[in-house]
Amino acid sequence: MGVIIKLTGRPFLKVRTVVIGLILSILLLLADTKVVAQTDKKLTTKLTELVAGFNGVAGIYVENMKTGKTAAINADTLFPTASMIKVSIQCGVMDKIEKGELQYNQKLLYHDSLLYAGVDILGSFKNNETIQLSKVVLLMITMSDNTASLWLQKLVGGDYINNWLQQNGFEKTRVNSRVAGREAIRNIYGWGVSTPREMCQLFRLIDQGKAVSKAASERMSRNLGRIYWDEKALSSVPPYVQTMSKQGAVDDSRSETVLVHAPHGDYVFSVITKDIKDQSWKPENESWKLIKKVSALLWNYYEPKSKWQPSAGIEKYMLNE
Repeated sequence: MGVIIKLTGRPFLKVRTVVIGLILSILLLLADTKVVAQTDKKLTTKLTELVAGFNGVAGIYVENMKTGKTAAINADTLFPTASMIKVSIQCGVMDKIEKGELQYNQKLLYHDSLLYAGVDILGSFKNNETIQLSKVVLLMITMSDNTASLWLQKLVGGDYINNWLQQNGFEKTRVNSRVAGREAIRNIYGWGVSTPREMCQLFRLIDQGKAVSKAASERMSRNLGRIYWDEKALSSVPPYVQTMSKQGAVDDSRSETVLVHAPHGDYVFSVITKDIKDQSWKPENESWKLIKKVSALLWNYYEPKSKWQPSAGIEKYMLNE
């Protein structure tokens, strides 16, 4: 016949406290071990060596979407997005369409007052010309047309876009330009602000069909797959491999986020720089060279058996301006 021992009083409370403490310690240890296990130390070392001596601040985040392993350098540091914020604007547009407040093929009336000085295609339109919203989105993403982008931001609202970002788990990514109350941070980071990690998070959300809706995500994926500015990171990925990407560039910051549907597993990465010494707009700009090197390193790292190399003489066909 078994014996039942009943523990009561302070001794029992002490034992229970110790047991609970041990369980919590084990759980925390397992959590820390998981984080360490997810870090690709070999890749992190390679990337660290690549950015050594860079004249500015560089942030990099890489995630192998098949294994979950990551590599990070200043991945949670705030950086200017420049034109990469247009991906967030696109999400805002799609959310309005999903709610029936806009239509993807609706006609819009262009006015000269919408012009953002520069060399944009939309800026060459005549006053009172019409254009479909879908084509304005194409110009914003494919050509990175600033007039198109600011028009869409105005249609949707900067606050609306920022609320969507917050509701979808983005703590740091925000539109700054033409948004009341964000003037101070705009003076530091410009049009938009984000981190390498959150830019990859946004691309992953779209790729997984979780941005706005599955259908909206599919439309955005298609848009992000037809990019004119393919002479930086995209030039280090074979042309037959599907990608999603967005680039950004201002005088003191250059950036690019790319999701690659590679044969042996998808991966996503973001490279953002700031406070850069080389602010030239020539192809050999230090930041742009870094972005190309990171992209090439990742392709060869994840696809070591690939025999693809950029074709000899391709440089003269990669002079997009």
